[in-house]
Order: sequence, then C-alpha cells, then structure tokens
Amino acid sequence: MNENRILIIGSNGQLGKELQKKYPKAIAIDYETLDISNEVSINNFNWKEVDVIINAAAYTNVDGAETQDGRIIAWKVNAVGPALLSKIANKLNKTLIHISSDYVFDGSSKDGHSENEPFSPLSVYGQSKTAGDIAVGLIEKYYLIRTSWVIGDGKNFVRTMLDLANRGISPSVVSDQVGRLTFTSELVRAIDYLLQNKCSYGVYNVTNDGEPASWADITRKIFKLAGKNELKVSDVSTEQYYKDKIGAAPRPLNSVMDLNKIHSTGFKSKDWYNDLSQYIEKELEKK
Repeated sequence: MNENRILIIGSNGQLGKELQKKYPKAIAIDYETLDISNEVSINNFNWKEVDVIINAAAYTNVDGAETQDGRIIAWKVNAVGPALLSKIANKLNKTLIHISSDYVFDGSSKDGHSENEPFSPLSVYGQSKTAGDIAVGLIEKYYLIRTSWVIGDGKNFVRTMLDLANRGISPSVVSDQVGRLTFTSELVRAIDYLLQNKCSYGVYNVTNDGEPASWADITRKIFKLAGKNELKVSDVSTEQYYKDKIGAAPRPLNSVMDLNKIHSTGFKSKDWYNDLSQYIEKELEKK
C-alpha cells in the first residue's frame, strides 16, 4: 500500500488528525478543497493520484441535525457525500473507507450490535448516517467502519469532563446509556490493519474493547484518573437529562458494538480504560 496514494477527507476532524499522524504522506483535504456533497466538485477532483479514499468527514451535531438548517447539512454531508464518493470510487475502481455510527440503530438490543443488524435510526442524524451506509454498501471495494463514542484531538466528552473537574464542578451525567469509548488511535489502528492485511471488504464494527459502561461511570473513572476524587457524579436518566432541552435528538441507550467480526481477522482491540488512562495522562501534561 502506497501511503502517498491515500486520500483523507475531513482532515481537520478528530479522526482526520489521527489519520494524518499515521499517514503523514497522504493527501489530506477538508471541505474547502473538496465538497463531497457537490457532484461537480467530486468530478473535478484529481482522482488519478488516489487509490484509497478515507471518508472521515461527517456532520456529528446530533441535536443540531434536528433543526431546519442542520437537517439539510446532515443529509448533505452524511448521505449525499458518501453516495457521491461511492459512485466515483466504483467508477474508478478505488477502495472507499467510510466511517459510520451506532446511531444507525435504536439501541434497544440487549446485546452488542452486529454488522448485519437491521437499521433502526431514531434521529435525523442517525437517518442521514443510515442513508450513507446504504450507498456505500452497494459498491464493490469498501470498508464501512461502524463506531461509537469517539475520543481524539478535538472537542469530546473526556475533555468536557476534565474541564468540569478543573473547575471543581460535580456534574449530573446520564447513567442509562451504555457503550465503550473509541479512541481515534484505535480506529486508525483498525483501518490500517484492514488495509495492510487486505481483509475482506464489507462492514466492520470498530470500538475499543473492555467492559461496557455508562457515561456516568466513565465520568467517575475520568475524575479518578485526574485525581479529582472529591468530586461526585450524580446519575440521571436520558429522559430526565433532556426533558427541558428543546429540540434534543433521541439517543440509543445501548451503543455496545459486537467486535467478533474484526477479531476474527486476527485484530486485537485495546481496552478503552487503558487508552483513557493514557489519554488523560497526556491531557494533564498540557496543563
């Protein structure tokens, strides 16, 4: 695999930044260079230098997608964009790697979500991601990566909780949504593994491994690792947390992804708590 012939779309996002660390010689672009929701922009791009397209671009403002303007952007970026990328990738025989979400499911399953579970999105965001999944799944050479609770270099849950901790705030945190954190380093490691080992094309769940936990329990671990044991975390249900928030999108309560398929390739997922410990250690060093 020639690193110079990898295209990273959405280079300024959390995953895009991590991908650039792994593939410093790759072609890294953002919206200003290529509007993936515009067919003219897609057709005018120089694809001759590209073998592998990694689409790390997404509109991830779940509540924003419920608004009139946000709904349009979500569908353009999360559905139209992947559809146009799929079309050009298939036409030019490129490999497309697309990042999807646990939000394509309603979270009602008591087990981990499998790759072949029927779609059941609750929100506009989830619906737009589902449409993107369908488009990508129609082409020949693709890896569709479903993930959840992503943490990397950017605005994310861990940094938000660390900020509260630094300000001495004891928060109320949702306790009935359960899943595993996914660090961008783990996502990139899995993507590279699939490419390097020429694994079978298709859908793969990729998150960190380890015991699933609620956002509230994860917050307690964050505070402990940050040396803020004096702070208390109050459990609150999703319904209670969002009852006064106008326009809040419905959330899946179970975001646990079944990792058996990617493990069957020989890939070994890292425990989310170990990666969380390293992540917080690095964040504290910045202070």
